[in-house]
Amino acid sequence: MALVTHAGFPRIGLKRELKRVLESHWRGDTDARALQDTARILRLRHWQLARAAGADVVPCNDFSLYDHVLDTAVLFDAIPERYRPVFAENALDGYFAMARGHKRGGHDLHALEMTKWFDTNYHYLVPELQAGQRFALSGDKPLAEFREARSLGLHARPVLLGPVSFLLLSKTVDGSDRLTLLDALLPPYADLLGQLADAGADWVQLDEPCLVLDLDDDDRAAYRHAYATLAAARMPRLLLASYFGALGDNLAMAAALPADGLHVDLARAPEQLDAVLDALPADRILSAGVVDGRNIWRSHPARVLPLLRRAQARIGGERLWLAPSCSLLHVPIDLEAETGLDPQRRASMAFARQKLEELRVYADALAGQPEADAALVAQQGLLDAQANAPGVVVAGVRGRLHALGPQASLRRSAHAKRRVTQAEVLDLPPLPTTTIGSFPQTDDLRKARAAHRAGKLDDAAYEQRLQAEINRVVRFQERLGLDVLVHGEPERNDMVEYFGEQLDGYLFTRLGWVQSYGSRCVKPPVIWGDVARPAPMTVRWSRYAQSLTDKPMKGMLTGPVTMLQWSFVRDDLPRETVCRQIALALRDEVHDLEAAGIGLIQIDEPALREGLPLRRADWPGYLAWAVECFRIAAGGVRDATQIHTHMCYSEFNDIIEAVAAMDADVISIETSRSRMELLDAFARFRYPNGIGPGVYDIHSPRVPGQEEILALLHKALDVLQPGQLWINPDCGLKTRGWPEVEQALRHMVDGALQLRAELAAIPG
Repeated sequence: MALVTHAGFPRIGLKRELKRVLESHWRGDTDARALQDTARILRLRHWQLARAAGADVVPCNDFSLYDHVLDTAVLFDAIPERYRPVFAENALDGYFAMARGHKRGGHDLHALEMTKWFDTNYHYLVPELQAGQRFALSGDKPLAEFREARSLGLHARPVLLGPVSFLLLSKTVDGSDRLTLLDALLPPYADLLGQLADAGADWVQLDEPCLVLDLDDDDRAAYRHAYATLAAARMPRLLLASYFGALGDNLAMAAALPADGLHVDLARAPEQLDAVLDALPADRILSAGVVDGRNIWRSHPARVLPLLRRAQARIGGERLWLAPSCSLLHVPIDLEAETGLDPQRRASMAFARQKLEELRVYADALAGQPEADAALVAQQGLLDAQANAPGVVVAGVRGRLHALGPQASLRRSAHAKRRVTQAEVLDLPPLPTTTIGSFPQTDDLRKARAAHRAGKLDDAAYEQRLQAEINRVVRFQERLGLDVLVHGEPERNDMVEYFGEQLDGYLFTRLGWVQSYGSRCVKPPVIWGDVARPAPMTVRWSRYAQSLTDKPMKGMLTGPVTMLQWSFVRDDLPRETVCRQIALALRDEVHDLEAAGIGLIQIDEPALREGLPLRRADWPGYLAWAVECFRIAAGGVRDATQIHTHMCYSEFNDIIEAVAAMDADVISIETSRSRMELLDAFARFRYPNGIGPGVYDIHSPRVPGQEEILALLHKALDVLQPGQLWINPDCGLKTRGWPEVEQALRHMVDGALQLRAELAAIPG
């Protein structure tokens, strides 16, 4: 009989319990013991929930206080020297110093770089390595959590990030080859696997997600060497796990590695099943990831059941495991909490718990249970009916999209001409200062929003509260001396959810939280039907803010690709079609902002790089429609209207041509954690438009000094022309506190003034 399992569960808790205790600990209100107690309660609760939902085996070591890649670095003592003094004083403080930075007790440390986990909206901490790096097993987290699960009588499987993917996802600070460190890394891996075997673990899952990437001969040789070395040691049976795509040209190598089982993603790449079955040795387990671990729709039995029956016929039920495509980290926990959803829509959705229940039904159907077959027939019928429900297909939206011509994605003039016009109209000083958009949202502001949503605060009182906050933010920026202001976004709960709430075709959950990084959670909206904008969304707030000041005000929008990437997207249309619908809705908003007198409009696209396919062969197609959608949203505005965009935590070297093709007048990017390294791509490409490299890291509570900011600006001017350079933080300020924001922005503005004076003093 097919076994039901999974690769990881959401960590944050149904009501974001982990977020709350983490932030309380960081404030100093909760001690380490209480933090660890909450973490333990969550682990136990999630294991029990998974078991009750039908999982035969539960994963352990998938839980993390911040990030599983950071956990792996600490586990194998890959701790950069600058953090070791903090670790020596307190290991937990050292761990969070690597994640968030640390400025107390005589220490002043930047956080590790953070970037996207493959093509998801989860961010991981990038380990820092160097030539001659030494590794050692440090701590017992995987072992302790395995014993924890076993104490509850659960059949548990430890999950570890595999050694080759760990190295490939790391960076070397000296430019050396990461894979030369493999021989140093393998002994502590083997040591840990041996300890797990001694503790009673029959299987260990080694996640090697890099197997779905374009690998070269050196990468493949590293995989062969790593797993041959581990196979010679004492260890449990190994499940080699890939996900997020097809193994493709890496399949033969992956199937030949001396592991006891292979997990493949059949939700994203169902077409690979027959090739996998052909390549799989006769003694290996196949873990079939047939339920989508990254979206919230119920699976289609008409698609899934034939795959499973084909696999069962080829290898038998005893060698077949059923699982989600990847860790369930990327979906909310339990749909049962969403009592406010339309029952028909709710019936077509599945969160983490429901996905495991689905897998149980599939396993029962493969075992010949008639009631399971009947349940799957009913599920397919329900999904078929939902596809024809009102609002799913809207003739007006489809007609407008069909009539879209190539001119819709064009500006009226080339950037060189627009730049002259904008300089005359905006009359900004050299090195203009601005922010990315959002300002801190206090508890009082969040309470007012919640009271308004609950009907306890009427529209007039709520609007008055928002206007007072906008007034406060505008006056604050004027006092600091910022050149281009924003209204601060006090009305917005989230940069995607806020817009989705005002667009047709979206629905929203109450507790549908997923982790983005650390304690940061988002509640992605759900796109279920054709998307359209029934009315302006931001115009009144931007118009009001502009009425308060003579300084230019930026209108703030979330771009179409980010709206797509950071939502749970319908699965009955190509993603590019949905994105074009969103782009047209945003285009209407852009033109309404322009008509309201807003001369700068920022269309944020932090997810553009995130959406890049994992295989290079698929890049051109994606970049073509992603860039086109941005240009549709910005197209047709006057030359005097300056279009900004913002991207964060992205590597730009490989997509710089596409970034330039977006034709934004100004792009702001995250460069503070990389110490301006990300600017190299723009310098090599000779990017001609304006660039705002972030001069301080808003994801850390650490406040940089003026001299530090000035040093970063000097580094920026090593590769940029002064006329290109804008000065701004690296992201929005929503999650920060007012005192640190004021101090950091004051340092930023003072640094800009000093640099202007230096440039003005240069002869000629």
